[in-house]
Amino acid sequence: MLYRNTVTKFIWECLRYAGRFLRTRLTPDFAKDMEILLLRSQLSIVLQKYENGKLPKTRVTPAFRLLAVCLSKWFAGWKSALVIVKPETVIRWHRKGFKLYWRLKSKKPGRPSISQKTIALIKGIHKENPLLSPEKIHEQLVNLGVTDAPAPNTISKYFPTIRKPPSQKQLQSWRTFLKNEKLWSMDFFTVPTLRFQVLYVLVIVSHARRRIEHFAVTPNPSAEWVAQQIREATPFGHQPKYLLHDRYSDFTAGYFQNFLSNANIQSVQITARAPWQNGVSERLVRILRDELLNHIIPLNQNHLQRILRAYITGYYNPHRTHQGIGCQTPDISPRPAETKAAETKLISHELLGGLYHSYSKTA
Repeated sequence: MLYRNTVTKFIWECLRYAGRFLRTRLTPDFAKDMEILLLRSQLSIVLQKYENGKLPKTRVTPAFRLLAVCLSKWFAGWKSALVIVKPETVIRWHRKGFKLYWRLKSKKPGRPSISQKTIALIKGIHKENPLLSPEKIHEQLVNLGVTDAPAPNTISKYFPTIRKPPSQKQLQSWRTFLKNEKLWSMDFFTVPTLRFQVLYVLVIVSHARRRIEHFAVTPNPSAEWVAQQIREATPFGHQPKYLLHDRYSDFTAGYFQNFLSNANIQSVQITARAPWQNGVSERLVRILRDELLNHIIPLNQNHLQRILRAYITGYYNPHRTHQGIGCQTPDISPRPAETKAAETKLISHELLGGLYHSYSKTA
């Protein structure tokens, strides 16, 4: 309401100035000169009182500012005619108006807004998969052929607290690992059961596509048991050239090292107390904990093996996207037809009792 009143007053004052201009144009020259003389005489009296501090400082209106700026362009002697304002003030008004004009004419700064349908699509995926980060939702959309998938920072605006996106340095480190086409790595981690039994989980991952090649669970690991898991992970000559691992005793045991040598697999041990050198495996262990094991308490060894198999074969390898491989999944899947986000309709499929969902496009 206040804005409407201000605009109305501005328009009314501009009309008053226009009326005065028409009246001046229609007044004869002699009468015009007499009127100017009389107005200047009155103005001199007002100025004298103003300079003596008997009058408050005059506040000009937006319409007067517009008039002063226009006359400064059309009237050569505009500076000498100014009384209550300085020429520098009129120039400042002109620059301010020029900035406002270009601000209104230019495109709105920042990212372009996204449609309500796209927002609903994002919120739907987040509601069904509350553990997915904005980066993962972005990768899911890209993998589904959405050509205008919103950036992770835009997606993060539509659901609460999330972690920061990876830095450029972190992205570069992932790209470096992509060059290791024939490199696998492995690592152990422990999981306590409901009865506080400690189980050891071995995971073997290929660096090329972040694919989990094999996993196994045991309460008592040994070098012979690890060698058997490598046999099961490398059928029909499907094996790496290099196998990266830490200095765990079963990995460095003579039996296991001789087995790798006979299988033409070169063992690469990381430096002591340098887990970052086996970053892909360490990251995989963190993913398994954050996305699965922190939300389910295994009852026993068989239960842990079942939920790991369901997660790895049902979600991680075929559906979980990775930034390091261009928002694709470890298992290569056919590329769906490209669509706009607002036009994309998805069918969700429950995984692990609804903890995660996979998606496919529908017409």
